[in-house]
Amino acid sequence: MPLYFSQDDRSRKSGEALTPSNMVSETCSMQNQYTDGTQIHDTSEHHSKWPKTWRAYACWLGCFFLMFNSWGLVNAYGTFSSYYVGHSLKSVDQLQLNLIGSTQSLFVLLLSAPVGRLLDAGHFRYVLGTGAFLVPFGMFMLSVAHPNSESGTANFITIWSTQGLVVGLGMACYFVSSSQIAATWFPDHRALAVGVVACGASIAGVVYPTMLRYLIDALGFNEAVRCVAALVTITSIYSFIFATPNPAKEKRSPKSYLALETWIDPEALRNRSFCWFTVAVAFLFFGFYPVFFNLEEWAAVSGFGTRGGSTLPVHIKSQTSQPLQTFWLLTIMNGASTLGRLTMSAFGDKTGPLNMHYVATAISSLLILILWTLSKSLASAIAFCVLFGAFSGAVIGLPPASISNILKHSYTTLETMEYKTSKLGQWTGMMYTAAAIPSLAGPIIAGHLVSTYSTYITVQMWAGANLAISAICMFVAQMYLPSLPADYKQIEAAAKREATRISQLRLVDSTLSMAQSGTVDTRNTLSRQVSKEKIEEEERGAFAPGRAV
Repeated sequence: MPLYFSQDDRSRKSGEALTPSNMVSETCSMQNQYTDGTQIHDTSEHHSKWPKTWRAYACWLGCFFLMFNSWGLVNAYGTFSSYYVGHSLKSVDQLQLNLIGSTQSLFVLLLSAPVGRLLDAGHFRYVLGTGAFLVPFGMFMLSVAHPNSESGTANFITIWSTQGLVVGLGMACYFVSSSQIAATWFPDHRALAVGVVACGASIAGVVYPTMLRYLIDALGFNEAVRCVAALVTITSIYSFIFATPNPAKEKRSPKSYLALETWIDPEALRNRSFCWFTVAVAFLFFGFYPVFFNLEEWAAVSGFGTRGGSTLPVHIKSQTSQPLQTFWLLTIMNGASTLGRLTMSAFGDKTGPLNMHYVATAISSLLILILWTLSKSLASAIAFCVLFGAFSGAVIGLPPASISNILKHSYTTLETMEYKTSKLGQWTGMMYTAAAIPSLAGPIIAGHLVSTYSTYITVQMWAGANLAISAICMFVAQMYLPSLPADYKQIEAAAKREATRISQLRLVDSTLSMAQSGTVDTRNTLSRQVSKEKIEEEERGAFAPGRAV
């Protein structure tokens, strides 16, 4: 199968074709270097598996902070809820309290498809800029909307509109961006890269609850929220500056932003593996966050934890041992989640992310249905938090890597290989958008069950059953996953060589345009001289008829 250059990549503004031979006659080789002198990640057959440029790792940290300030704040909502039910929103039903956190997750997932498509089109600056304004603004407004007095009563609508609506809209700009931007720099360690980024959510689930608890005691709720908002602001600014995708990534600019195909890829809907996995993620969000939103209240009414306030939906059981503060259980669960996201994501690169995903989901379901329901002591409660945290970290962190796995098995020819990365944002966004309503309904249904039956066994059964169904759907998605062709590695290597050549052509064309406009001196920018004869020889070898790819 011959290699080729697309006409768009070979054409200049004047209409002249830019071929590998005349490219060298006009300029020097641009291999592995940008116009600012930064080394790029070489995607040729002999490329290094880890990028050499500092920009990749600065971006990785920026993407970590994007997850830190999206799902990390959602994971920490249980601490906010525990304060509300004991102080400013004592008269509010558990269903309404869960509505604030579930509204955040609703917008994060509902807007994932358009955000992912905008990222594929290269509009990451607008996306991240919007989030960098809305998330800090919403947190600061929460401190203004909440009453200053500890005994004061808050207005539920103002709390929901600031923390749920405004912050939720900002989180939507961060979530898909975090994994998709980082993945462009680490193609050979995609699952691990996404896993490290996903750790931002679990680490934030440790940092933010701990900050809130101690700062509330020292400064009061409003000042504590302002301190959290300040941390959100600093990390958001860093992400806006450094969380930039690899410039070599292919951009898919749509012909029309009004066309339905721009936002919904028909090929994804015809892919059985993708459809089953999307159903699996929908059931996953039905049952996952009710655990985090209700853990602290379950601990309090079971006698395993204490927190301020006296209004509880269920009668407190007497306990002779000194219980923990409830936020420590949520902190332990989020801390253990970090370990799971890292280790299982690393194994996912070897075993296949989808394989690891359905196994971790099945184990999480069993932990809820067996260990959580049978927890009768503080030790068993802590054991559940540690084990469930470790496995649930992989459950919630692996969906982007699993979608990447499905794309890898779906596009295996030289002509379609580029879709593995160029459609990743769109397919991931479509998957999460389909889970938006379940993410809203799941915690609300769980809260209603608690209020109606006055027992948290309802939450445990609801969460465990939904995760079990999710694991089954993931297994079916794995069964429908196409097999890779025998010569896949050779085809992939050829596609990487082609991507490298195209990126070099684009870079040379961009440099020449800048030189012609007087903005850059090509003699200083093009640092390595390569003879025309050597390049032509390489081109003849790469494009020789009958060469195996």
